[in-house]
Amino acid sequence: MGKISVKDGAIFLSTEKQQVMLLAEEIFAIIFESALSARGIPLSQAEFNSTGLKFSKYSAAPTVVLQRISEDDLFIIECRLFGKGNGFEAEVKKCTDCDIPDYVIFRNTWMPLPAGSIEAARSFLKEVGLSDFGQISLEQYLRILQFRDTSLLVEDRTNTSLRAAHLAGTLKGDVPVDFMGTLYPYQVDGYRWLTHMKRSGVGCIIADEMGLGKTIQVICLLLDLKQNSCNPSLVVTPATLIESWKRELKRFAPSLDVYVHHGSGRTGFPDELQEHNVILTSYETAATDVSLLRNVTWQLIVADEAQALKNPSAKRTKRLKTLLRRSAVAMSGTPFENRLTDLWSITDFVVPSLLGSQAEFENRFPETMESASSIEPIITPIILRRKVSDVAKDLPERIDIAQPLQLDAETATLYESLRLTAATSGNANLALLNTLRMFCTHPWLSGHCTHISAADCSVKLQRLFEIVEEIVSSDAKTLIFTSYQKAADLLSREIASQFNIYTDVIDGRTPVSERQQKIDDFTNLRSAAALILNPRAAGTGLNITAASHVIHFNLEWNPAVEDQASARAYRLGQTKIVTIHRLFYIDTVEDVINDRLTRKRELASTAVIGTDGSDADMQDILKALRVSPLNQGRRHNDGSNGNRESAQCQ
Repeated sequence: MGKISVKDGAIFLSTEKQQVMLLAEEIFAIIFESALSARGIPLSQAEFNSTGLKFSKYSAAPTVVLQRISEDDLFIIECRLFGKGNGFEAEVKKCTDCDIPDYVIFRNTWMPLPAGSIEAARSFLKEVGLSDFGQISLEQYLRILQFRDTSLLVEDRTNTSLRAAHLAGTLKGDVPVDFMGTLYPYQVDGYRWLTHMKRSGVGCIIADEMGLGKTIQVICLLLDLKQNSCNPSLVVTPATLIESWKRELKRFAPSLDVYVHHGSGRTGFPDELQEHNVILTSYETAATDVSLLRNVTWQLIVADEAQALKNPSAKRTKRLKTLLRRSAVAMSGTPFENRLTDLWSITDFVVPSLLGSQAEFENRFPETMESASSIEPIITPIILRRKVSDVAKDLPERIDIAQPLQLDAETATLYESLRLTAATSGNANLALLNTLRMFCTHPWLSGHCTHISAADCSVKLQRLFEIVEEIVSSDAKTLIFTSYQKAADLLSREIASQFNIYTDVIDGRTPVSERQQKIDDFTNLRSAAALILNPRAAGTGLNITAASHVIHFNLEWNPAVEDQASARAYRLGQTKIVTIHRLFYIDTVEDVINDRLTRKRELASTAVIGTDGSDADMQDILKALRVSPLNQGRRHNDGSNGNRESAQCQ
């Protein structure tokens, strides 16, 4: 007759010669089926009763439990296997051992696990890349959330603690000492979260709403990496934003060694790229130079306006995903625009294969609301999304975003031809100056590039579309100011066609009696809309607080005109934070106007100073006619107004 004992959560059968661990089916047969032996050894039910255990014929559910067990910066995530039932749970330990009980004992109650549970648990470990249950990485945690074997339940007890929006507010860490600015509290949280994700080895998406300073938070991350790594980082951005990135890096992180890999003079040697902290390039250049860029192991690849990667079949998407990188950050105010596949493509860039292959993803998540809800728990730990309304207490009532742009090679050559014609005419006057301003507004206005589509011949219009796209995605309204009627008509037509939203125009052609009705129509819409206005005809007397964005498509020579135009939305009665976007080309007349506006505001912030023939005005005109877009070497004013350096960046 054998004897029964209980040790370390297992039931053993002992004789004079051996001790063996009994399996669930052997115990079940004696307790519930009146079997009289196990392993050929006589046994009675009384032997089991002597252990003091209660025996249940109902199985415990094998459950993988995920839990966070630390609250500091180096928090630990654990993955454990439990048997659960009737309000209790008991851990199944050492799942990879050869001898492991296929049952659990909790508070003197024995419950069997379903047949095949241990094998299923071992298969689970293999599938998610674990050697055993215990501490896991954040990436392993994300992959476990997608485990779909119905023989094992997965219970996530981290609740919201790993969701980016929650986690960002719990982390600690100082902003790099060589960051030359001041972050708002939510931006500090964002920087800490980006740093945490990088140190966790997991890519991520920062999807803050436009105007909240995604760029400035990433610049802080780049500074942190400079202190802790010798490998360079790659920033890939639309060509329209290269100049903006250059200025922001110089303004807030002058200690970073930045190389702009763009244009005909760029290097073809990987060793030269390795000499810098940050390489700044465009999507088009990155796709063209992919063979060169593959020769560098990037510490970090940043994809700005990452919706550019939403098409998984596009050449640039495929090529960018082949670059060697230790981590990646995607920046996008609209990571999910039309299809769930958009989100898959961007996520696959920052955390490759997290959501499976494209075919697996599309099969698992068809284009339905239910699919979107199913994806949310998987991706919320890697997407940080704050809206203006979420952080309004931290923000000023008005956010100003200067948007410097660079003419492409063809339009720069055309501009130079116009400039030289003006310079050699001997008449440095406003008429000639206005010709250059019209060209910068859009080449069509001066009769150039009319054989090319409106967007293809204007970097500025391309950038406007990018801005409007984010505004439309938030169902917000915008005012767009331009000095020229032809530009107003062009913008109204192109925006309506591109985004299928309401547009209208108020300028000198609009009777005064009809203007308020147009504003009422714009205000009463419950969806995104754009109202295009002339800053002189509609820059005073109108109240258009339904708009939360103002875009100056071309800059005014007189700062008072621009300020009065902005005040159509940023005024008494406005309940929303207003974002002011100012678009201008560097190394052109618009660059001089931008410098002039900055200087005039600093000298007399309350004065109305126009072009009155003064020596200073004449010097500005002469300077505007001399500056050339073909001379990229000159130093640029960084647009600082001497006040707090903060969220007022792209």
